Parts: sequence; C-alpha cells; structure tokens
Amino acid sequence: MAKSQLKDFNKDLSEWFTDVVLKAELADYAPVKGCMVIRPYGYALWEGIQSFLDKLIKEKGVQNAYFPLFIPMHYLQKEKEHIAGFSPQLAIVTIGGGEKLSENLAVRPTSETIMYDMYKKWTNSWRDLPILINQWCNIVRWEKRTYLFLRTSEFLWQEGHCAHLTHEESMNMVLWALDAYEKTYNDLLAMYGIKGVKSDSEKFAGAGRTYSFECLMPNGKALQSATSHDLGQNFSKSFDWTVQDKNKEKIFPWQNSWGLSTRAIGGLIMAHGDQNGLVFPPNIAPIQVVIVPIPNHKLAPIKSQELKDQLKNKFRVQLDQVDDETTGFKFNKWELKGVPLRIEVGDRDLASSSVIIHRRDTGEKITVALADLEVKIRDLLSDVQNNLFTKHKKFTEEHTFTVSSYDEFKKIMTTTRGFIKAHWCEDSDCENEIKKDTKATTRCLPLDSKEEKGKCIRCGKDSHHRWLFALSY
Repeated sequence: MAKSQLKDFNKDLSEWFTDVVLKAELADYAPVKGCMVIRPYGYALWEGIQSFLDKLIKEKGVQNAYFPLFIPMHYLQKEKEHIAGFSPQLAIVTIGGGEKLSENLAVRPTSETIMYDMYKKWTNSWRDLPILINQWCNIVRWEKRTYLFLRTSEFLWQEGHCAHLTHEESMNMVLWALDAYEKTYNDLLAMYGIKGVKSDSEKFAGAGRTYSFECLMPNGKALQSATSHDLGQNFSKSFDWTVQDKNKEKIFPWQNSWGLSTRAIGGLIMAHGDQNGLVFPPNIAPIQVVIVPIPNHKLAPIKSQELKDQLKNKFRVQLDQVDDETTGFKFNKWELKGVPLRIEVGDRDLASSSVIIHRRDTGEKITVALADLEVKIRDLLSDVQNNLFTKHKKFTEEHTFTVSSYDEFKKIMTTTRGFIKAHWCEDSDCENEIKKDTKATTRCLPLDSKEEKGKCIRCGKDSHHRWLFALSY
C-alpha cells in the first residue's frame, strides 16, 4: 500500500475526501442515488459523537424519545415559511399497502411539525412546561448534488425540540445547545469554530433566528457544523397551541430546536487529514493504539499479544495479526485509517525492553521503555489531541481576514479563501449580489462581535457590524 495511493490533498481536497472515505472503509455508495452506507469504522465515529453529546444532553435534563418517520402533509403546510423552505427536498409517499393514500406523507425532513402536534396534546397549563425532548434519528432531504457525509439524501442526526413558558427560558436553551456543540467539536473532534447568528436569508425555515457553529476547512471553505434555532412562537401559533399561565391567561409556548448530524464526520475528515490519509484525534478515534509486530521476528508476535492484553482495558487498542502483509504495507494501512499511535514491536527493541511508538499527527518515532509504556501512551494521546486542536485553531486564525474594500474581498475569494470579516448593510438584496459576484455567503455574525460603525463593502450603506463571509459547502 503505497503512500501515493490517494488523490492529491493539496490540489483537490474534494477528490481526496471521496478517495479516503472509500479506501479507509468509512462509507460506500448505496444502490439508491444520493445515499450512502456507513461502514463499521465510520459508524464507530458516529457512536463516539452520540456518546459524548448524549451525555451533555441528558445532563441538561433533556430526555430522548422517538417520533414517526412519516409526516402528514397538512402538518408541514401549517407553517408557511417552513413548508416553503423544505418543499424542494421532500420525498413523498403516495401509496401504502398497494393503495393510494388518502393523504400524502412526507418522509421526515425534520420533525418540528409532528412533534409539536403531540406537545399540544400533552400540555394544558404552565405546569406541563418545559418540554425537553431530543431524538436520534434519520432524515431524508432529496438533494440534487450529494457528497459522502457532507450532503446526502439520507443522513443521521439528533434534533432537540423544547418548549418553554417564556422567551428567556427558550433562549437559554438555544444558547446552551450552541455551547454543547462547541464543546463537542473542541473537546471530542479537536476542531475550532466560530459561534454566531445567521442572516435572515440563511436562517432555518420557520425560525425567528438561527445560530450556528462554523468551521473552516483546509481549502478555505466553511462548513456549517451545527445549528440551534430560536423558533419563537411561530409553530405554537401555527398549531393553535396554547397553555394557561399562572394568571390563567392563554399563552403560546416559546420553542427552540437544535441539531448536529453526520456532517460532523465529514468536517472531522477534512480538518485533520493529510496526504497519507485520515488523522483522528484520540478522543474520537475508534482505534487509539494499533500494535504492529514486525513480520518474521520471533519474539514480536508473543510480546504483541501480551501488550494488547495489558492495554485493552485502558485504551481502544487493536493488534495487527495479518500474516501476508509487509511491514511497510501495515504501516501505511494504519496511517490511512488515522490511528493516533502505532506501536512497532521488533526483536531488536525487545532485547532492550523497549518498543517504538509512531505519532500519526507529526510522524515522530519515539523509543519507549516497556515499563513506562502505559504512562507514555496516555501522555501522547493527550498531546496529540491538544496538538490537533491547536493546529486547527491556528489555521483558522491565519485564514481569517479583515477587509475594508470590495476589491480586497474579491481578491481573497479568488486566492487563499477563508473566513472574511467585512462590513455589510444587512440587506438581503446586497447579500445576494455579493454571492453572485464572489460565491461567498454570510456565514454568521460572531456572538463576540462588537458594534463597529462602517460602510458596507459592496453598496456603501451604513453598517454596524463586521459579518463573517466564506465560500460554503
């Protein structure tokens, strides 16, 4: 397995991405156009994300539930902006059991409507609030252009849907979810990103305001990595859902929804990958340590098994026992799969009671005494995790540009690309023209942005903030 097996990472990230997903056995194309099969190695990543995020969700008091895949069409039509936003992507069931259905059913594009109809049924007074529910499920949105993990017609996600007595309580949940996503990306996936509010044209269909976590990829494109939506009272009013407050007045509950999908895996692959393949942060890596006994060495196979038995209850470890592969092939195979640490076990090193550890992130080889192995592995895994986050943060900061003119803006978009901080008048027509001229879209207004008077880079109208722009996936 030669290192040049993959498409060029620096010249065409898109081709490299597809190549590495297939060759590292993360996923494969399904028989249905636009869908994918997530293979065990790839699904282990999703299980890791589920485990980490689900713990945060439950600590917040949100419970998991499940709602139907099929949604009556008249539910979706109750919120006009919602149905308008999703209509082009709907998959619709018209026949069931060999007979034409009395009402068409949409295959779940998102679950606001079917969940909120049940919430209405379950509540009468303020005592029944808040409702704090999340579900892990699949979603179907019929995409015209698909891309493994990043954009498929069916994907996996979690969607939290909560209802509260006051807008303040609902907003607290909106921002909590955004923080939970930031923690998941930072601590688990070693990815840095920007939290912010979306423009009106980029917000979720039916939301009052959408917040997102935006990450920058090696080719200078931005990935919308998770979103949290302030739905206001839009859906409760559409469903005529009211509860009695403490003064026995009828109020429409305040709602929010928030989600993170298997798109996160796509971001993980790109953010840390290199020409040799995947580079997984230890906290999410399905295999943290792989033990490779050097072929044809007498003591190596026996000691390798002993090391696996010693380490297996402390780390996610695998022993490569394949007999008919060369040493070089084995090394390249595990580099392709992104395993953070590789322990090379050979008779010469064993003679001095040591082994060699290879770091996937830096390529460094370290001779480690067997007596110090567990402590050294733990320290190295921590260092790899921190190094990958620091590296991605540094890359993002070095590719975030503050511009004062449209010419500067255009030049960046035709060269390095990246995040661009620029004054914008917040007019949607102007936003559309910027997109036509440069292909850049508003990613968000960063939450830590300070008010700053200026002039819109395109039209020259008054502006009060610098928005974040980028070419997006």
